Amino acid sequence: MVSTSFMRNAARGALALCAVIGLAGAATSSYADPVPYKITTGQERGTYIQIGQDLSKYVAEPAGIDLEVLPSKGSAENVQRMRYEPGVKFALVQSDVYQAYLDMASSGNAEAGRIIQPLRLIMPLYDEEIYFVVRSDSPLKTINEIKGKNISVGPIGSGTAQSAETLYRLMFGEPIADANEQHLSNEDALAKLIVRKIDVAVIVAGQPAKLFQDMNPELLQQIKLLRLDPSAPETAKAKQTYFPATIRTTSYPNWIQEDTPTLTVKAFLVTYDYGLRGTVGALSKFADSLCANFDTLQASGHPKWKQVRLDLPPLTRGWKYYPPMEKRLRQCIARRTAEAKSQGSAQTVSAHGTDAAAPKKKSTCTSQEKLLLLCGDQ
Repeated sequence: MVSTSFMRNAARGALALCAVIGLAGAATSSYADPVPYKITTGQERGTYIQIGQDLSKYVAEPAGIDLEVLPSKGSAENVQRMRYEPGVKFALVQSDVYQAYLDMASSGNAEAGRIIQPLRLIMPLYDEEIYFVVRSDSPLKTINEIKGKNISVGPIGSGTAQSAETLYRLMFGEPIADANEQHLSNEDALAKLIVRKIDVAVIVAGQPAKLFQDMNPELLQQIKLLRLDPSAPETAKAKQTYFPATIRTTSYPNWIQEDTPTLTVKAFLVTYDYGLRGTVGALSKFADSLCANFDTLQASGHPKWKQVRLDLPPLTRGWKYYPPMEKRLRQCIARRTAEAKSQGSAQTVSAHGTDAAAPKKKSTCTSQEKLLLLCGDQ
């Protein structure tokens, strides 16, 4: 027979072993591998990708998230990938592109509704300047003079294409003629511009844009910016959706000799309406880290971070914040406000969306649907 003392000692040994395993498990969990997430941004030499890199380094990493920064054509592609690509938890999106999806859904486009309905805003970021670039010897001087010119509006799926086409329709009451429209990347557009293959390159990027900062000085001297004419009737029409801004000489001291008035569009950080406990927890930690490291972003990140306010302004119909992150950020904002006794009133984000109507089938693919990647053959 097995002695009682032997059984007692065996039991003690088993308990000790369980305790060791438990401690090892606790140690392992405290040093768990980072959560692998992705963020879709923009073109390789644009501002979006630098903003994404800042979020990965200064916000995601302290929150225990390994955030992979993905380049893309731009905002419309980001919306699609945010909705459907595994692992993509964040996207950078222009306000006019987000609004265009809401408008398409409201007008009866079922696919637009399926894509945009579950997306949620985290917070507004900064204004992106819209550059209208021409050759230095071009007779054009102001933005309202581009009617009928051969224009690169950016790749299909980019926010630039959405902004360029929307602005053209607002200013001139008609779309850009197919024969005059080119869908080129920023780099290709500038190259074609210099060799006189196009007349105007439209580029959307937060200043200072790496695209122009890295450009050969000799090539820079061959291009110039068109100015916004505040007295032009086309400008008043454009300002129905876009807002005046200034491209500063301090952003490009080796290129422009005077501040250049232009237009802007707002950039947003976007996510999905996640409900899984693990994802909600990780995104809540991201929100806490965004609050805790916001000053670091402004001090060490892209200069555009200095224009970002840690604020959640009221949204118009159709726009919604992601509740778990909204709760954390509002707590953070209240705490920072109390600590710093800072002033600052919320600004209403400009958006003119309406509730989505019941989807209807489309028999043809419009130019707007092509820009938003809502056509099956894209």
